Amino acid sequence: MNVPMELHATTQALGELKVQIRASIAVKEKLLADEQLLNQIRQLALSCIAALRSGGKIIFAGNGGSFADAQHLSAEFTSRFLFDRAPLASLALATNNSAISAIGNDYGYEQIFARELQAIAKPEDVFIPISTSGNSANILAAVSVAKELGVTTVAWTGAGGGRLGQMCDCICIPSSETARIQECHILIGHIVCGLVEAGYFLKES
Repeated sequence: MNVPMELHATTQALGELKVQIRASIAVKEKLLADEQLLNQIRQLALSCIAALRSGGKIIFAGNGGSFADAQHLSAEFTSRFLFDRAPLASLALATNNSAISAIGNDYGYEQIFARELQAIAKPEDVFIPISTSGNSANILAAVSVAKELGVTTVAWTGAGGGRLGQMCDCICIPSSETARIQECHILIGHIVCGLVEAGYFLKES
């Protein structure tokens, strides 16, 4: 029996869709099975709660898709996530276009995060730089500044951690595929935000 070309194409498309979904699930299953990674995520949430209780803030930074993730997750803190509550202090670096152009022009693109971090960060803060490769030059420069300022820093990367893994604590997603890494970064971000909300507002002691 001849299969219509349109049906064959649709079947191929559905097959590819399933391959992508299975690939995403496979990485998440690796994350689920890694007790060390799960403990790192829990510890990050505890560090964020401690920072907020001491008057600090949660600072995110990233490039490209990770820049969008940084803004997304910062908004979950300052607006709300799972329930209505007071805003939590958080921001994403380089959201001011004038600052980006000024710093990029005067000091170079590699300094767009570091310069702003130097201006606003304090030891009570938590800095979460996001880089799927772990090698983004402007993220590395910002981490160097965070270390100089004594800011708790936990980077989110892909497998191996890249150069970031040699500079600071890293939550390394067990994948080398950018899309899979970013999907898990958002998952981790939502988990952390939920834990922080619950710990800060519902379980204060």
